[in-house]
Amino acid sequence: MSNEPIVSLRGVTKRIGRTTIIDNLTFDVPQGEIFGFLGPNGAGKTTTIRMMVGLMSISQGEIVIKGKNIKHEFEQAIRHVGAIVENPEMYKYLSGYHNLVHYARMVPGVTKERIDEVVSLVKLETRIHDKVKKYSLGMRQRLGVAQALLHRPSLLILDEPTNGLDPAGIRELRDYLRYLTRTEGITVIVSSHLLTEMELMCDRVAILQQGKLIDVKTIQEFMADSKDGTQTYLIEASPVDEVHAAVSGMCHVKEAKVVTEGVEIVTERDCIPDILAELMRKDVRIYGVQLLRQSLEDRFLEITGGEQVG
Repeated sequence: MSNEPIVSLRGVTKRIGRTTIIDNLTFDVPQGEIFGFLGPNGAGKTTTIRMMVGLMSISQGEIVIKGKNIKHEFEQAIRHVGAIVENPEMYKYLSGYHNLVHYARMVPGVTKERIDEVVSLVKLETRIHDKVKKYSLGMRQRLGVAQALLHRPSLLILDEPTNGLDPAGIRELRDYLRYLTRTEGITVIVSSHLLTEMELMCDRVAILQQGKLIDVKTIQEFMADSKDGTQTYLIEASPVDEVHAAVSGMCHVKEAKVVTEGVEIVTERDCIPDILAELMRKDVRIYGVQLLRQSLEDRFLEITGGEQVG
């Protein structure tokens, strides 16, 4: 697998009049990764995606896809991209299959076997010959993914791909995207308002706020970080009241509360051995300590100051 990024953004800025919509975005997305865009409503996720696929001009900076500049080498760059931006557009009076055939005529090298392959991959075999007007929104989403994959792109860009999908459909899509990245090396960039799903789906996420890049990290790094370096731990010990009284008086414990399983404390990781040593001196019985991992939603709200994703 190449170490060269599939996508590079360097100082990407979008202005409309005197208003800066996107402000100096810089990051790379390597091959074989599922990369998530998160941000409150109006943060600039869809605007960034639209610039990446050439639907909106770039005011400043550059976007390079597989070594080709989207601004100056559009045709060479975009041939590596499959995308669904907002809702997939289909001819509703045609069947799903004939929509794919129609699209395939515009892309050199797409065979009937490839059409059948993508239909199978998105699990539309039993309905592919029905007219699209009879499809549910979720089925249209899957047909859109099939269309985006027909020409075997290196990069798949999906803006809100889980819209209209039921939980089983969301899981199927997630599993399929992971299959694509792991077995075929395709890179996926996905925007979604479903934070729990992004946590399960993505390798890394970028958080945008007011058009600026707040951070890019792996899911694990986001979960481990906090603003002040502290994390929440559960101490399973008894008697609980004595444990709570003891830890509440320790200077390196920011918070302590009694819960069903024991006592939750907020502290730094390096302080845990000292806390346990102090508890042992007080003759309490300690059964275990575990890190309570925040959800991506918790971290997102902490990072963005409570702004809702959208």
